[in-house]
Amino acid sequence: MSDSVYDFVCQSPNGDKKALRDYQGKVLLVVNTASKCGFTPQLAGLEALYKKYHERGLEILGFPCNQFGQQDPGSNDEIMEFCQLNYGVSFPMFGKIDVNGSTADPLFAHLKKAAPGALGSERIKWNFTKFLIDGSGQVKKRYAPLTKPEDIADDIEALLS
Repeated sequence: MSDSVYDFVCQSPNGDKKALRDYQGKVLLVVNTASKCGFTPQLAGLEALYKKYHERGLEILGFPCNQFGQQDPGSNDEIMEFCQLNYGVSFPMFGKIDVNGSTADPLFAHLKKAAPGALGSERIKWNFTKFLIDGSGQVKKRYAPLTKPEDIADDIEALLS
């Protein structure tokens, strides 16, 4: 098992491979997103964090997921268009993935193991679970879907300092 998120390769919305080592040295906030979820407005908060801290070394990586209430049923293109038109998303988005079960994306299998949730559960319970990763690729913290992006700002600041 890998120690660093930089060892993973993910799929862009158009199907190209994207090596996370391209983000080496950056602080990452990795989020499983959905377009038709009650938490979808968090995309605006994520974009605000991105605009505020990107120049200082923050990358936010969005991973659409349709595993919770079928709340992201569209194609990758439809999801990207929705995020850009409705929330001005300019941070990197990836192709739709699964985050739980036997088909879980390897990156999310790693994130869940490195930062279990409440009571040690590795399972992701809903859309907009967030993982904060330091500049050396180590998972530092997991945030519940209820955690608003702006409530993570202090933790991001600490890693960027």
